[in-house]
Amino acid sequence: MLETVKNAWKIKELRERIIFTLSMLVVFRIGAHVPVPGINPAVLADFFREDTLFGFYNVIAGGALSNFTIFAMGIMPYINASIIMQLLTVVVPKFKQWSEEGVEGRKKMIQVIRYGTVLLAFMQASGMTFTLMQPAITDHSFSSYLIIIISLTAGTAFLMWLGELITEKGIGNGISLLIFAGILAGFPGGVGMTFEMLRLGELNWVILLPILAILLALMIGIVAMDVGRRRIPVQYAKRVVGRRVYGGQSTHIPLKVNQAGVIPVIFASAILMFPATMAMFINHPFAQGIAEALSWGSPLNTLLYAVFIVLFTFFYTAIQFDPVKIAGDIKKHGGFIPGIRPGRPTAEYIGKVSRRLTFVGAFSLAFIAVLPIIIQDVSRLNLIFGGTALIIIVGVALETMRQIESQMLMRNYEGFMK
Repeated sequence: MLETVKNAWKIKELRERIIFTLSMLVVFRIGAHVPVPGINPAVLADFFREDTLFGFYNVIAGGALSNFTIFAMGIMPYINASIIMQLLTVVVPKFKQWSEEGVEGRKKMIQVIRYGTVLLAFMQASGMTFTLMQPAITDHSFSSYLIIIISLTAGTAFLMWLGELITEKGIGNGISLLIFAGILAGFPGGVGMTFEMLRLGELNWVILLPILAILLALMIGIVAMDVGRRRIPVQYAKRVVGRRVYGGQSTHIPLKVNQAGVIPVIFASAILMFPATMAMFINHPFAQGIAEALSWGSPLNTLLYAVFIVLFTFFYTAIQFDPVKIAGDIKKHGGFIPGIRPGRPTAEYIGKVSRRLTFVGAFSLAFIAVLPIIIQDVSRLNLIFGGTALIIIVGVALETMRQIESQMLMRNYEGFMK
């Protein structure tokens, strides 16, 4: 492992990309400590100590929300805008056309997502300023409110730009890495709190060790699910063109058990945050009841969380994976799956295998995400990493390692993953 890291560091381009990524993450963490003007963070401290929906939001934002810094809203408006765009792609013909136009269409969709992010960020910043953060505002003039809203919106827009910059010039997916860094930022404090509870006798090793073993098993399960593949064999017939013989080789289609990755978890979290957040902004008993029922860790929230993960896994896989197109490409190049006729039967077979894998992956993903929530509710122990955080951390780490590996393999170096 150390030798591999040493070899990776010798590659100039890869070294520059890694340094750039780390530098941008440092900028992200610095910005997470720049306070919004006109706010007294001490007033909000007690609120975020409670295990509420916003407490989870604060974990995703890397503690920026509890301190109400310029990155308080994190990258969630961008994620919400991406979700809306994914949904609209299915029902709006123009967006569907863009999604099929390759790079140029993708650029148009990204541009719409950017505008949507700024719009959602402005709306969310306005709602937070006039409701949730109202007690912490020191100056209630119009100009003060405007500065706070613009600061929060600009912070989210900056994070969006930072994430895209990391994706372009660094290593890994920039948006995912920002979430990854935000979650890891709470790790030292969580470890310190756990040891303090052990020292004070509020927690003992008899309870802690089994929980750590379960979390380790979940991490192994996440890795196994991420690297798991179902290989569909494909045989290409020989073709004689002039005096040359083409084809005749055997290959396979590698289908992942979890083709959607961490996207369903992030989408499900964002969807559940939205109605509860809106409900808390309305000063009405019914709205407050909705907010309480959907608070993070409640039975209803946990159930809906699992259901949304399963649904988003099927949805995201369906829009990203097209069996008909794959079957068409195989037939066009003279290939076939042994025992399956080319064309429609091949598409139906690939779709059937994909649905079975997605079924296993979706329910496994939901189980991994929900189990730590149940353990935390039963043991009353505030886990450092919940299921959502584990899935994001492991998934982002594996994806980043793959990108580093691909860069190294291009230069004939041995990668991280065997």
